[in-house]
Amino acid sequence: MTARARTPKNQDELLEYRLSLRLGPVHARQRLGIEREAEALVFGQSGRSFHLENVTNAPRFIRFCLKLVGLFGRGQANSRRLDTNYNRFRLPGLPTAFEGFRILHLTDLHVDMDEANLEAVIRQIEPLDYDLCVLTGDYRRLTWGPVDDALEGMARLRDAIRGKAYAVLGNHDSVRMVPGLEDMGYSLLMNEMMPIEHNGAKIYLAGVDDAHFYKVHNLHRAGDDIPANGTSILLSHTPEIWREAAHAGYDIFLCGHTHGGQICLPGGIPVTLDSDCPRHLGRGYWQANGMQGYTSPGSGTSVVNVRLNCPPEVTIHTLTRGPQ
Repeated sequence: MTARARTPKNQDELLEYRLSLRLGPVHARQRLGIEREAEALVFGQSGRSFHLENVTNAPRFIRFCLKLVGLFGRGQANSRRLDTNYNRFRLPGLPTAFEGFRILHLTDLHVDMDEANLEAVIRQIEPLDYDLCVLTGDYRRLTWGPVDDALEGMARLRDAIRGKAYAVLGNHDSVRMVPGLEDMGYSLLMNEMMPIEHNGAKIYLAGVDDAHFYKVHNLHRAGDDIPANGTSILLSHTPEIWREAAHAGYDIFLCGHTHGGQICLPGGIPVTLDSDCPRHLGRGYWQANGMQGYTSPGSGTSVVNVRLNCPPEVTIHTLTRGPQ
């Protein structure tokens, strides 16, 4: 007699069952298990925390310091004043049909952090012309707790994005957000690849789960089905896996996570990038071992809703066979 699958009894079991079907049981168990362990550290008696914004007094202390030196108001205004940055990737092997193809890149939105910032992002992308939208993680303010406010903000953003939107998760994002995000029209790439068709030709868009905190990225699973000569784009939340990605043969690497430093010294010099990578990979265009990359400083803020010497941005990447 064939054993019958156990019917989920409550919402938590239903979520785990759905995630197991979507991601595979090992990935789902690993991600959920690490999240629960991390939340236990946040709420447990040890007082330990795995990220600055989870330290209860950190935002209050930083705000106090910025107000003391008269920079809080200016920094908050800066965080709501977005730039649109334009970048070109030169790819001699790009299919001719994709010449001039434009990708809107959004990252580190932290949509439940500041209502005014979310509204500014929506206004900023409304007039833009693009063929595809990609998002490289960190949609939630905290790295623990409820996801409802973040999902509500992401639904509002999805209404403002035209056409298809592909996304990966960041270290702030719970895997519990995956069903909700996909139900509202985001296509999550969880160590997966999706061919992108345009005028009869294809390029290959791959995405990995968070490589910063959760370490659940799998470049092999994401890229094994990409043809040897196919033009490939990898979405990762963090630039930290740049070396692995370059040797895996990806052509383009899009990421965020660093916020460009968010609070920088004059001249845009970051105090910290919160990322284990060379500092020149912390913001903007870069190259490594034949791979081209772009680290966006992101549209939102973390810990406190201020930016100094580091404006937020949305980015339009244009693919071309010609000179940059």
